[in-house]
This record gives sequence, structure tokens and C-alpha cells, in this order.
Amino acid sequence: MARGSVEAPVHLDRADTRPLSVQLADQVRSAVTEGVLQRGERLPSGRSLAAQLGVSRTVVTEAFQQLYAEGWVEGRHGSGTFVAGGTGARPSGGRPEPGPSDPLPAPVTDREGARRAGLVDLRPGAPWVGSVDRAAWRRAWRHAAEQPLDDSPDPRGQPRLRALLAEHLRRVRGVRVGPENVMVTGGTGHGLDLVGAGLVGAGARAGVEEPGYRKAPAVFAARGAVPVPCRVDGEGLVVEELPEDLAALYTTPAHQYPLGGRLPVPRREQLLDWARERGTTVVEDDYDGEFRYDAAPLPALYGMDPERVVLLGTLSKTLSPDLGIGWLVADPGTVGRLARLRAELSDRTPGQPQAATALLLERGDLDRHLRRMRLEYARRRRLLKRRLGRWLTGDTAGLHVLLPLPTEAVRPVVEGAAERGVLVVDTTHASFGAPPVHGLVLGYGSAGTQALERGCGVLEGLLGEMGLNVP
Repeated sequence: MARGSVEAPVHLDRADTRPLSVQLADQVRSAVTEGVLQRGERLPSGRSLAAQLGVSRTVVTEAFQQLYAEGWVEGRHGSGTFVAGGTGARPSGGRPEPGPSDPLPAPVTDREGARRAGLVDLRPGAPWVGSVDRAAWRRAWRHAAEQPLDDSPDPRGQPRLRALLAEHLRRVRGVRVGPENVMVTGGTGHGLDLVGAGLVGAGARAGVEEPGYRKAPAVFAARGAVPVPCRVDGEGLVVEELPEDLAALYTTPAHQYPLGGRLPVPRREQLLDWARERGTTVVEDDYDGEFRYDAAPLPALYGMDPERVVLLGTLSKTLSPDLGIGWLVADPGTVGRLARLRAELSDRTPGQPQAATALLLERGDLDRHLRRMRLEYARRRRLLKRRLGRWLTGDTAGLHVLLPLPTEAVRPVVEGAAERGVLVVDTTHASFGAPPVHGLVLGYGSAGTQALERGCGVLEGLLGEMGLNVP
């Protein structure tokens, strides 16, 4: 629970050779570790703290940016700056140093807090929502609000939206399906949960890419299945190493997360042959399949074997996570089976987001947004390639790239970037254990051009200072 604002117990020493902002950040850390400042307490505003200490607001801003980056404080929209919920007094009274096997710190989990702190957020997983056509967005939600309430919603989703999504998938991903193949979900995670509950079940073994999307094993485990790591290389799943006894296998063939490879056609054929022989359900996550910048994307794996593959998609990366709309595509029998499960669980996708999405599709607003964002993301990717190209790997698609690093360099680069106001994550966040490839996963979806330029400059500087020449 948030507490009231407190007086910051700090005093700056002009005779100290350290910068004033460094002194301020150090004293706030000490106040937290010693229990003088408690979690949830609101700190004074930058203006009042600067006046209290007799310094410029720049000094306070720089100190707070560092504390945001390290996770000591957090911002809450319209409310101010608070001592972060995960911090608190430590018996040692000091700030512990991470050991060599400790996980890297997660500086700021709140993207809004990072923006408010003026940090450059290069963490993957978020789209650019600033280019959404606000007039189209408002029109879609007005339309949704005018629709009659449904007292018996179809667990497969609204028929109109399912038909429009089928047409969208045909045009954008080359997937030829009808409404009977489409189920509307709340997003990729929701679709995967339905697969785990309805097609896998407790005790069954479910393959997941290693490294890969960390929510996939979590979802399977929550449904009682046993997640099994399956190795990937620069092109995707290594099919010849797959275990024999998988009930389901989750994969990202269009743009593997996080290594960035695209599963080539021969491996796709090999994978489907393997799945047919063993009766394994292949779960294809097409999370950013709409974004390709050098050529048309390879057709979805689903199109090669609609009886064996379940295709998951979402508008979270295309438009906004706020919409909460995705889809599951499968043969009609599978869709019917999962619909019955949803009815039993009283699980449904709310009607208003469905109606709003349907209008965005029907009027062509979503297609226009996609065309704009392909151009915008392509520009951002070119910027990264121009600045960091000699280090980057990954296919020319999606919203992230990989910057491989020597194992011993990962922690210094992540921490050094945070100290300079740039948030990055490394490949350990996508791995069960030690990742096969060490480095940074750089997202360029939510960072504008100026932020990317600044972030690239910081990373170039760090790599240069460390004398790195990778890969």
C-alpha cells in the first residue's frame, strides 16, 4: 500500500569529489537498506527535493534516473516517485554485491516508469503505440459501445470477427481458412493456455524452445504438463534432437525468440514429418509474423499441415496489448473441442474488444496501421544495423535483434548501460539455464528514433571501452 510522502534524509557535501547526483543516489540507497525509507513511501518531487538540497533539478533527475534503472524506486503515473515494492531494509545495512552466479538485475519492470524517468527502454516485447490512428481507435470503441449486449456469447468468438480474422490471415499470412477454423482469444498466452488445458493435459510432456519465450513453459506447467527444453540454433528448432515422447511442441518458426532465426523450409518439412510420426501437436506462435522487411514472409507452418498444427496469433505486437485480442487457428474439430472446454470453464473473450477489432479490420484501419508500422520498424532496424551492424545477428523481421557477447561481458554491459540510462536484457531471461548464446536481446518496438540513437551510442561506447569486437 502506498504511504504518504516523506522527507528524504539526505545531505550533500560540496567538498566531496563525487558528483552531487551520485551522492544523492548513494544516500537514498543507504536510507532504503537501513530501513529509514520504507517500501511504498513516496519521495519528494524533483522540484521540492532540489529546493531542499539547494541544487538544480538536473542533479535530482540524474540521481532518480539511476535509482529507477537499478530498481530502487518506481514511478506511478500521475502520483510521483515511490520506494520500489521489492526493496527494504537488509540486515547488513549495506548494498549487497551480486555474486557471479546471481541473475542479472531487472532494472525497471514498469515501462511507463522508465519513460517517466527519461530512460531509453530497449527491452523487447512491446510495440510502438504512438502511431495508432486515434480517430480510428475512438471510432472503433464507440461502435463497440453501441452494440447490443450478448446474453449467450459464442465461446469461439463473435462470428463477424472470426470471418474478418480469417480474411486477414489469408491476406497477411497466406493462411487459407474459414471462420470455422478460427477461435478468438485474449492473446497468445490465452491461446496457449487453452492448448495446455484441452490438448496436452496434466503429466504430458510439452516441448518448448531453448532458449525461447519464457511464458510458454510457465503456461504448460500451470496446466500440469512437463515442459521439456528443445534446443534451437541460429535457424530455429534442431529437429533431429527432439525428444520422442512429446504431446505438444511450442515453436516460433517465423522469427525465433530470442535468437531471431527463421526456420527454413527443409526443417519445416522435417519437423512436420516428425510430428506426424509421433502424433505430436505443433503449436506455432506467429507473434510478429506480419513484420518482415526484406522479402515476403514464409507461409505459416499451419498451411503445410492444418491437421497437425495449431496456429496462435495476437494483435498485442501489431496494435496494442491494451486490445486483448488474439486468435487460435486449427481444424474445426479442435476448435469445437476447445470451445466446449471454454464453455465448461465460463471462459470467454469480452465482446466489446471483439466488436472494436472487427470494425478496425472491416474499415481497413488495421491494414493501414500495419503498412505504416512496417515502414517505421524497418527504419528503426536500419538505424540499429547502421550503428551496431557489425555485432548484430538475427533475421530481418520482427521487433528485436540479438547482440552476441562473450559470457563475461554480459553483466558489465547490462549494468553499464543501466548506469547511463539505457535498459537492456540479456539472453538469460529466455533460458532454463545457461543460454547457448550469450548477449543482449534488443527491442526496437517501443523506442523512438532519438531514443534508439542514444541507446546505440551508449552501447557503442561500452563495447569500445571494453575492447570488444564481436561476434
